[in-house]
Amino acid sequence: MTGFVAGKTAIVTGGGRGIGRAIAMLLAKEGARVVVCDIGASLQGEGADAGPAQETVAAIEQAGGEAIASTLSIVEPKNAEQIVRDALSAFGRVDILVNNAGILRDVIFHKMSWSDWSDVINVHLNGAFNMSRALAGLFREQKSGAYVHMTSTSGLVGNFGQANYMAAKMGIVGLSRGIALDMARFNVRSNCIAPFAWTRMIESIPVQTDEEKRRLKAFQEMTPEKIAPLAVYLGSDAAEGVSGQIMSVRNNEVFLFNQPRPVRTIHRPDGWTPEELAAQLKGAFGGALTPLERSEDVFDWDPI
Repeated sequence: MTGFVAGKTAIVTGGGRGIGRAIAMLLAKEGARVVVCDIGASLQGEGADAGPAQETVAAIEQAGGEAIASTLSIVEPKNAEQIVRDALSAFGRVDILVNNAGILRDVIFHKMSWSDWSDVINVHLNGAFNMSRALAGLFREQKSGAYVHMTSTSGLVGNFGQANYMAAKMGIVGLSRGIALDMARFNVRSNCIAPFAWTRMIESIPVQTDEEKRRLKAFQEMTPEKIAPLAVYLGSDAAEGVSGQIMSVRNNEVFLFNQPRPVRTIHRPDGWTPEELAAQLKGAFGGALTPLERSEDVFDWDPI
């Protein structure tokens, strides 16, 4: 067996469409056996359809690879455990988990309902935890394993109408970092990718201005297939020593993100009062305060 991840088994959630499908296809092309997990829900998380997962498996098999499908919902911990058991039954081992599944419920915050919030958190964050936890014992025993989680610049930077999605995606950053710290002793790695790609999620974002329409057209060049190589690399043995990191792919660009660290400090030996903070804080911190930017304000050049 040849390929960059030959002999490995990977589980890919949300693997029936978009970025997940592209990652599943490339993993298989590079020699991995793949468990394609996808309940086939709408972008908003409604309904179910076994088709997308089965279609991805069929495409992998047609190309000469090995894959099985799962339509179990990762929101339930018992389902995550069953997915792992099914992977072991089919392929004998698991080496890579790609936490990619997600939904959108975009709405301005003062109109956001509890279900808008909880459904997004459940799929993105709780689903990522459930799958990661279901594999943790196995990875610990075999003293190897790689987690690849999908975050978003919507969370890392910001966007309108996505407080639920932003919270979930920043939660995934914390989850990934926690896994990386706790499981480093077992040779287990965990990293995040913030992908830029033309998918159902991007296509659903409303555009109004001519500039937004122009930028959206540029997004169409950023196909899901351009995200897949970084995911495969991070899941491979070649990424040894790379853990707890946040990266991004934007067309042909690959970015490494910084992570929160102190940037300025002020000190008074006798402590602070609100009045003293009012007198000094803005002057000391003003130049270093993070502005209320959106992702497109930070990535303000056309994709390369």
